[in-house]
Amino acid sequence: MIIRTEFPYATTHEDVRIPMPDGVELYARVWRPVTDHPVPALLEYLPYRLTDWTAPRDWQRHPWYAGHGYASVRVDVRGHGCSGGRPGDEYDARELADGVAVVRWLAAQPWCTGSVGMFGISWGGFNSLQIAALAPEALKAVVTVCSTDDRFDNDVHYMGGSVLAVDMHAWSATMLAFAARPPDPRYAGDGWRGQWLDRLEGLEPLIHTWLAHQTRDDYWRHGSVCEDYGAIGAAVLAVGGWHDPYRDTVLRLVSALPAARVRGLIGPWSHQYPDRGLPPGPAIGFLQETLRWWDHWLKDTDTGVMEEPLLRAWISDTHRPATTYAELPGRWVGEKTWPSPSVVPVSYGLQGAPVTVASPQHTGLDAGRFFPFGNDADLPPDQREEDAKSACFEFPVPAEPVEILGRPSVTLRLRMDVPYGQVVARLCDVAPDGASTLVTRGALNLSARQGRDRAAPWPTGAWEDVTFDLNAIGHRFPPGHRIRLSLSSAYWPWIWPRAGSEAGWTLDPAGSTLELPVRTAPPSPEGITFEAPEHAEPLGVSYPATLDEPRPERLVVRDVARGTWRLEVDPRYGGTRVYPDGLEYEEEGREVYEIQQSDPLSARTRSDWHIRLHRPDLAWDVRIETRSEITCDEGGFLTSNEVVCRESEEVLYHRTWQRRLPRAAG
Repeated sequence: MIIRTEFPYATTHEDVRIPMPDGVELYARVWRPVTDHPVPALLEYLPYRLTDWTAPRDWQRHPWYAGHGYASVRVDVRGHGCSGGRPGDEYDARELADGVAVVRWLAAQPWCTGSVGMFGISWGGFNSLQIAALAPEALKAVVTVCSTDDRFDNDVHYMGGSVLAVDMHAWSATMLAFAARPPDPRYAGDGWRGQWLDRLEGLEPLIHTWLAHQTRDDYWRHGSVCEDYGAIGAAVLAVGGWHDPYRDTVLRLVSALPAARVRGLIGPWSHQYPDRGLPPGPAIGFLQETLRWWDHWLKDTDTGVMEEPLLRAWISDTHRPATTYAELPGRWVGEKTWPSPSVVPVSYGLQGAPVTVASPQHTGLDAGRFFPFGNDADLPPDQREEDAKSACFEFPVPAEPVEILGRPSVTLRLRMDVPYGQVVARLCDVAPDGASTLVTRGALNLSARQGRDRAAPWPTGAWEDVTFDLNAIGHRFPPGHRIRLSLSSAYWPWIWPRAGSEAGWTLDPAGSTLELPVRTAPPSPEGITFEAPEHAEPLGVSYPATLDEPRPERLVVRDVARGTWRLEVDPRYGGTRVYPDGLEYEEEGREVYEIQQSDPLSARTRSDWHIRLHRPDLAWDVRIETRSEITCDEGGFLTSNEVVCRESEEVLYHRTWQRRLPRAAG
């Protein structure tokens, strides 16, 4: 990593409040170049607290952009950080309307040329696309990283129409804790307590809403830009990683948007910016690459960025199974169009007699993390244990490598004797010694086989053909290896099972196929290169050492007598740190997923968060504790949530919620 200390422009920064039409003010930090001339503005718009939680990352990026001639602005969403108002749902109409108002406010400032760009990863990538679809005139370009265009079928809530236990639960619990954090009195002033209490009165666990919408309805269509790609007027640079669950969005965007104003980039990365150097690499000079984008679209400078291939993608070479990789072997390739004429579908017919698949309910414990963040235990380990609980079909790699780029798919002829179930397909690269590396996967809730907007119970005893896609991937299978398709009827804790689904289903291989997107272009180098990563000077946050033995990031515990399996997860978002302004921030989260190996109704999740914010110089000491649980019965989900907020030792707020939500589809 190169740390830049000198730039074309000296920079300055200030904190400001941006008024919304209803009188609420959003808290913002503005970095600007020192110049007498107006410059374009760049906006990053998040709920994650610019004064502390994202501050280390913000100081790597925003001063860098300011040093290159942009006003770079970080804004906290309403109800979060030091912004006014109450927190709302993800990407709700209020958040997006506020975002449009911020874009217009920026464009109207005397230091701005009137041209605005938006960028962000995850939440900030989502609302960049969503606000672009609202088409404020000043918004000329966006850079969206690790985000989605489809809030139902490609987000943290549902997968193939099934409830995502692992992140439907974990993300709701995380946001409950995050939304309960107070404004910081150093920046919010003496009114922080009243603002906090008002914010807490509006608190509501998001799980209540998410589980109330178990099919693709108007709730999920809102904010899903795939509903109308034509509404997006800004130029879009879409960026993803093969180890991020949102990567399919990049392929959809480069296919759906006019080629004259879209480019796609997919690397080997996890759910992180591509320049952070977190596993898996290689990292790239992402800030420099985005500067080419901004200069082209906001300064009308020919940087050559639109001469790049429509899609630049990393093709991974085969690699041994591991839960982390510093760097993956492979190479960059470019496609001038997408879909590409150099990628052709190749079908592999499944062989053998009909087979009944009734996977144990703990199948999936080796799935790895739904959102890999570059930690040591994020990625799936050797898949042989999972393969042993699945029906497996293998295809030897011929004398020439098989290189795939895009979304594999499966067509399966199935029979079920129960109305509900799910099927999970995993594509693995099997080495000559038997080691099985997960390449990609997909899932289908069989009641969603006719469309995600409806629930159609399976006609018991009937045979039907179902087709679904796996997540996109770029991978090269070498000669001597085997391509393995593994099919299971359970995948805990990713997929929440239904009563009766333990019976599984019967597969007829004679009517079933695997289709791979095989890239036939010659393997010669495409000449795609990137500069080395660089950032501005770090903020100077310190991370105090501790004598405590760190908990395992992912720990699997088996109770042999009860037949239960428990996965304990430490999400490791940041731990304890001390900021240069004196804030001491402590954060600890723990997730638990438990299931009995033969009983889908035993599924249980729990998440606990403990957060402390302490300013010794202001005698300010607040703590937030949350507990979130989900269990189920035959007819629905039972959720329990609790929030306790303290100032010093005094409890200022304590509330519990209990809900039962019918299981309509997921």
